[in-house]
Amino acid sequence: MNSEPAPSAPPDAARPTRAFADDWQEWHRRHEEARADRHGFLAVAGLHWLTAEPQRFPGVPGEWRTGTDGPVVTLADDEEIVVDGRRIRERHQFGVIAERAGITVEIDGGVLEVARRGGRDILRPRRPDHPLRTRYRGTATFPPAERWVLQGRFVPFERPRPTTVGAAVEGLQHVYDAPGRIEFCVDGLPLSLTAFNGVTPGSLSVLFTDTTSGITTYGANRSLAVGTPDEQGRVTLDFNRAVNLPCAYTDFATCPLPPTENRLPVAVEAGEKIPYERLAADPAARS
Repeated sequence: MNSEPAPSAPPDAARPTRAFADDWQEWHRRHEEARADRHGFLAVAGLHWLTAEPQRFPGVPGEWRTGTDGPVVTLADDEEIVVDGRRIRERHQFGVIAERAGITVEIDGGVLEVARRGGRDILRPRRPDHPLRTRYRGTATFPPAERWVLQGRFVPFERPRPTTVGAAVEGLQHVYDAPGRIEFCVDGLPLSLTAFNGVTPGSLSVLFTDTTSGITTYGANRSLAVGTPDEQGRVTLDFNRAVNLPCAYTDFATCPLPPTENRLPVAVEAGEKIPYERLAADPAARS
């Protein structure tokens, strides 16, 4: 028997995989910290729809209405809110709020989001002591795998294409201008995703479902941020960084659903899985 030791792998052989996993772990740690921020989406304690009729809502100071002049609040003598550092104790008019925009004001015990979604003005109180936040234990994921880092090509539309999608709230719709689509392959199968504009100028974002949706991943949607295409339109799709939107955790979200064409006929076994909170609230999500 040969007693010589087997040759060991070169010292650098494992470094790319280790570096890849470490980079992913650090990214996911930061993502989880942002999700669990004291005034983040896990702290949302309600969703209230404003109308022309003045209304009061549990845990929210003031009487609220909205109209062509935007949201207006009238406060009682013992109530106040803080807007841009200024204490408001009587009446305050917020003005017209743009779609998908919002204003955060301080209230006793937390903050209040005054926003516009799907053409309607809403209120969402956010409280650090909300049980969804205080009991949050992280989100399960698939193990990071380099096979799910795919190269794609961004194909711009001749002009941005208005795209209407559904929402997590029944009867609500969102309209986004889609600048183009991203073409890529999974195991030789050609696929494409309609892309929306990302958070930073030039970047992109895609909403999608796949054949894991509703089984191991959240059924309604997942989201993936994509960097700015290079001069040849090349982009990288790292599905290890596919994340859940707020509606995966709470019914107080108005998240958009993917366009019909973004239902991928493959199993994207990468990124975030169904949250523990959704499994606990809806056992049917396990099936």
